[in-house]
Amino acid sequence: MEEERRVLVTGGNGFIGSWIVRILLARGYAVTATYQPGTDAVHLLALDDERLLLLPADLLDAGAISAAAAAGGGCRAGVLHVASPCTLDDPRDPQAELVEPAVRGTLHVLEAARGAGARRVVVTSSISAMVPNPGLAAGELVDERSWTDMEFCKARGKWYPVSKTLAERAAWEYAARWPGFELATILPSTCLGPLLQPTLNASSAVLQRLLQGSTDDQADYWLGAVHVRDVAAAHLLLLEAPTVSGRYLCTNGIYQFSDFARLAARICPAYAHAIHRFEEGSTQPWLVPRDGRDAARRLLDLGLVLTPLEEAIKDAEKSLTDKCFLP
Repeated sequence: MEEERRVLVTGGNGFIGSWIVRILLARGYAVTATYQPGTDAVHLLALDDERLLLLPADLLDAGAISAAAAAGGGCRAGVLHVASPCTLDDPRDPQAELVEPAVRGTLHVLEAARGAGARRVVVTSSISAMVPNPGLAAGELVDERSWTDMEFCKARGKWYPVSKTLAERAAWEYAARWPGFELATILPSTCLGPLLQPTLNASSAVLQRLLQGSTDDQADYWLGAVHVRDVAAAHLLLLEAPTVSGRYLCTNGIYQFSDFARLAARICPAYAHAIHRFEEGSTQPWLVPRDGRDAARRLLDLGLVLTPLEEAIKDAEKSLTDKCFLP
């Protein structure tokens, strides 16, 4: 029955969410996708699939989230909580714009999922809930055990990492109160690839700005990059795996932003002249390099196949150009 194969995807019209919706439909699932009121979801209508329900639902509106979880017969097949506010520019009111929607929204989704009898919830966290972590010892690996130092971020006015860290911790605290509640979190690095949505998202903007001469070295907030298609596929693996537990880092390697910039200059020759030449080893000297097979081992063990980073960059460049985000 369709209701037994229906998945709730919050933030279904975003960069990652749109790819997840597309993959779920291709795999035969029915999908209820929510979007923040006032944002554009028209690109999902182009999928023209009667199994797709599109519903506006503010993360702070517990009733709207519960209604979405119950729509179409419910979401017993699972919930993928992708929605979380992320701004290209610094927020004027970080508590209201980022922290409250991220934390309270996550709790609303978890409560709605439990009430609807969802078999499992996968929460999209971020490497922003892993780094920056200046408390790491020299030579210590960044992996799923690492948590962002929120006081470090607050002191520097970096509120997105604070919101993602608080939201993920709130999710684990909620799950601990309900024995048998199945929860997994996925922590993608900088996601790149084709934009299905009409707007520019924050991770794609990292590449866009680099190709246009930005000197931002991403300082304490970079870990690596990954193709958005792989991130969507990883969500499906976590949804379908017989058992899951804990956190899952999703990145095609760990390396410094200076290395990424040099690779982008090679892959995108039309923009190579504009790309800032960072001194080798200067952007994240605290990072211990790891390849994708090591860094994303938990997901690879579930069957994830990583797309080469070169392809992610090239796909992103083409999409940014096609959508006029690059000249």
